[in-house]
Amino acid sequence: MTNDIYQMQRAMRNMRTAAMQRGVVAILDVGTSKVACLVLRFDGPDQFRESDGLGPMAGQSRFRVIGAATTRSRGVRFGEIDTMAETERAIRTAVQAAQKMANVRVDHVIACLAGAEPRSYGLAGEVELHDSVVTENDIARAMAACDVPDMGEGREVLHAQPVNFALDHRSGMKDPRGQIGNKLAVDMHLLTVETSALQNIVHCIKRCDMELAGLASSAYVSGISALVEDEQELGSACIDLGGGATGLSIFIKKHMIYADTVRMGGDHVTSDIAKGLQVPMATAERIKTFYGGVVATGMDDREMIEIGGDTGDWEHDRRSVSRAELIGIMRPRVEEILEEVRARLDAAGFEHLQSQQIVLTGGASQIPGLDGLASKILGQQVRLGRPLRVQGLPQAATGSAFASSVGLCLFAAYPQDEWWDFEIPVDGYPARSLKRAVKWFRDNW
Repeated sequence: MTNDIYQMQRAMRNMRTAAMQRGVVAILDVGTSKVACLVLRFDGPDQFRESDGLGPMAGQSRFRVIGAATTRSRGVRFGEIDTMAETERAIRTAVQAAQKMANVRVDHVIACLAGAEPRSYGLAGEVELHDSVVTENDIARAMAACDVPDMGEGREVLHAQPVNFALDHRSGMKDPRGQIGNKLAVDMHLLTVETSALQNIVHCIKRCDMELAGLASSAYVSGISALVEDEQELGSACIDLGGGATGLSIFIKKHMIYADTVRMGGDHVTSDIAKGLQVPMATAERIKTFYGGVVATGMDDREMIEIGGDTGDWEHDRRSVSRAELIGIMRPRVEEILEEVRARLDAAGFEHLQSQQIVLTGGASQIPGLDGLASKILGQQVRLGRPLRVQGLPQAATGSAFASSVGLCLFAAYPQDEWWDFEIPVDGYPARSLKRAVKWFRDNW
């Protein structure tokens, strides 16, 4: 693991603390189809009452959304920044509009990114305790004892989370601090991404005159907001169907243990419609939104859709197609995306978890009939997931397209321990063992 990313993450953690003390922070979801910005105000836990319809779940009482804005994303492809200037302009537009609504200036931003070729690793380490009581220093030593894989050139660690502790023969511990024993073992989940994708988003936010106070994977934060507590505990997958990429995360015992990205999403379906019907992308998007689907019935042969183009050639522009034809164009691409997701879940060993709930979220999960098709292909219990309610969120931002934005709010308010939160001796990691994350999990729990 490179020392500089470790230092950068620690610096961001300190900035996040500073931002929370000042009381406001911006949340930025830089997606392929939209850039969303939410402004959060952090208050003391007593500010909101249970009668506001908010329980203690996910710590929603600690913050409220006071500004929200979205703008069409430009310059992002497959969830990664492609054109810096255009992305910068989109980010500025969203941030300024959200600040205006919140009526407050925000200097610190916490961002999430899709794409970036994520890879998951399972690590394990153990140490003998000097004293019989587990301290923070013992946890740091156990993490330092992990065998870190050779990640390859041009990759950085985005998340490094201890997901399970074992003290002597007691496993499945969330936090062993203060407990008594002789030997402490830790299982960690490490998520690496391409350095260039990370540097691009860091650079872009700097150019917008904002300080970066945190970075997260979209697949991770979508899972935090779309999976309910039981699902996160028992073992579930969250499939975040975005515009340019489909994020995939697997949770168990409230921790993410695997993440991946499929470089296809709703925009590819739109593009197929545009090519198939010979219409502009904007028209194809409208047709998809209003008439799209993946399951054709007898009625769909008779239901005709008027297509208006903008070429000026009246004969060419005024056409109609049946809804069955439209479904015939959309279904193969949606099947392809789901087949690819199935392959990634199989590679991760998802079938070994006790509960195999799959939750679909993200803007493209809105296609009618998608959940039925997904349960055929993924062969599991599938449900459509909407993000948890968070206080102050405008109605327009409560849909599944905002799963990663809402998850990022929860990530900002309640970050899980990562290894840069501990004083770890950072050099001299051995580079030996490398196990696929979920298989390692099944064997160790």
